[in-house]
Formats: sequence, C-alpha cells, structure tokens
Amino acid sequence: MNGLRVAALMAATITTGLMAGVYAIYSNAFMPGLATTDDKTFVGAFQAVDRAILNPVFLLLGFVGSAVFTLLAGLLNLKEPALPWLAVAFALNLITIIVTIAVNVPLNDALKAAGDPATIDVAAARAAFDEARWRAFNLLRTVLMLVSFGLLGWALYLTGKSAAQP
Repeated sequence: MNGLRVAALMAATITTGLMAGVYAIYSNAFMPGLATTDDKTFVGAFQAVDRAILNPVFLLLGFVGSAVFTLLAGLLNLKEPALPWLAVAFALNLITIIVTIAVNVPLNDALKAAGDPATIDVAAARAAFDEARWRAFNLLRTVLMLVSFGLLGWALYLTGKSAAQP
C-alpha cells in the first residue's frame, strides 16, 4: 500500500506541476507575445493554440488528471501527516478547474466561434475576447496551481520523512 500511496502522490505532484507550467507559460510568454501582434495574428494564433491544446494528453493527464491524482493521493493518505496538505492542494486544484470552466473557456470558445480571421472583423473579435480579463484569471490559475504544486511537494517530503522513521 505504501508504494501505491507514494505513486499517487508522485503522479499528483507531476501533473500539477505540469499544469502550473502550462498556465505560467501562458502568463509569461504566450499572452505577452500575442499582445504585441496585430488583431488578425492574435485571433488566428489564439484560435489555433486553443484547438491544439484540447487533446487527450492535456485533458486527461493534465487538466483533469492533476485533480484526480491529488484526490486519489488524499484518499490513500487518510491517516498520514500529509493529508491536510493534500486536502488544500486538491481544493486549490478544484478552484482552478472552476475558474477555467467559468471564465477562461467561455472566452476561448467565444473567440473560436467568431470565425475565420480571414473573413471576420478581427478587431471586434479581439476586443470582445477581453484579453485583460483572460490574463487576470489565468494569473490566478497560475498562482493557485503553483501553490498546489508546492503543497504536494511538501506532502512528498512528509511522506518520505514518515517512511524513514522507525
């Protein structure tokens, strides 16, 4: 059972770290880079990336996987010192999912629904997208997942420490 507990905690930590990295890259490189482009480039590039990221690896191993693995790790560590840290990490992960579904995804979907950048009013589509709102909530997702990742790292430390005690 100890091996399964550690494996679930490792999977939770890795997938949460990956998601924190995805959100951080959007905050620190992708969106600032797109902000410097013309409207047609912005709309076309954002639409293309949003379509590409919706794939089984991202959705199952990252977006949903990080929450599922964190929940599993918590369930397997119910009587362990790491449980409070796992519970908070899971709560932060859930908040991130809620923010994504409530704010970022609707903005993404609206921009995709605007149509082909070659045939639409790209300035209007970009303005309706509300980059500032998207970026603010993405920064929130980044912070929440980074904290969750740190808590899972601490849970790993506590798990190793308790395993080393006689």
